[in-house]
Amino acid sequence: MATAAAASNAMGSVKPAAAQLPALILIRRVDTSFAAALRRRFRVLDFFASGEPLLPAFLLAAAKDGPRAAVVMGGGVARVDAAFLDAVPSIRCIVTTAAGVDSIDLHECARRGVAVANSGRVYSVDVADHAVGLLIDVLRRITASSLFVSRGLWPLQGDYPLGTKLGGKRIGIIGLGNIGSLIAKRLEAFGCVIYYNSRKPKDSVSYRFFASVHDLAAESDVLVVACALNKETRHIVNKDVLDALGKDGVLVNVGRGANVDEPELVRALKEGRIAGAGLDVFENEPEVPAELLSMDNVVLSHHVAVLTSESRSDLRDHTIANLEAFFSGNPLLTPVLP
Repeated sequence: MATAAAASNAMGSVKPAAAQLPALILIRRVDTSFAAALRRRFRVLDFFASGEPLLPAFLLAAAKDGPRAAVVMGGGVARVDAAFLDAVPSIRCIVTTAAGVDSIDLHECARRGVAVANSGRVYSVDVADHAVGLLIDVLRRITASSLFVSRGLWPLQGDYPLGTKLGGKRIGIIGLGNIGSLIAKRLEAFGCVIYYNSRKPKDSVSYRFFASVHDLAAESDVLVVACALNKETRHIVNKDVLDALGKDGVLVNVGRGANVDEPELVRALKEGRIAGAGLDVFENEPEVPAELLSMDNVVLSHHVAVLTSESRSDLRDHTIANLEAFFSGNPLLTPVLP
């Protein structure tokens, strides 16, 4: 009985402490260490652990707890718009675990006084490395020749067709932000010539600027998409741009799937109007056009450029730091404005 009473007292002492923790909504899957770190600091209302299959119903139920912040994943499960904010009117901060904010209506958040933070530069180095890896793979046909060898075709068919070198290639980068700049520096080290397109020329670089993406593609051997997704950049790589890139050109996309007109890209690859592609993102993830799966001049990864074991732990720390800043009344580490 004494043990039961002690347990009852212990439970009673825990509940008020838990109730005093600030509440937040979690709308993304996280690993065990991320989840534990959040729960030590916050009262977490977890969509994926709730058993509720429909997000609107979950939000309406969660609203009763008056959560002040939400952690969302980029470009997937939830779109933070007027309907989202209407469902949970107590929300005053959105922290996305992505660098891009195309799934968040920034103007609506600003109108309602809802602060927004993103992942900042947590992923930048890893995405830049991945972009270069995709490009080398496409040019040197690493994945394709690996399959050729593993299928036992080498002794039967002889040598696999040769790839092409990276050094000396003219690289056109769409979006010279944090990630685009890191990609440029890496490719410079390979002896590549860097061109770029951005909203405006950057005084801090000596690379040649192109105001037109079509003209950038026409002068480039490789086109790398590293820009954010918005109204201006949706399908920024279209049929005309792909035709300008030409039959020897290669496209690499580590931005967003919808930066590229995907049906036009598939047609360009099938018809040999461009030479190959390295793609980490797709328009309708996780769906990937079936035609791409069998092309040996295309290298695919599952929107994983941002993720390494190091960046995952960095993301956890960065997300928690933004949340703690918000709940403490301090400036967000990586605020995003409309």
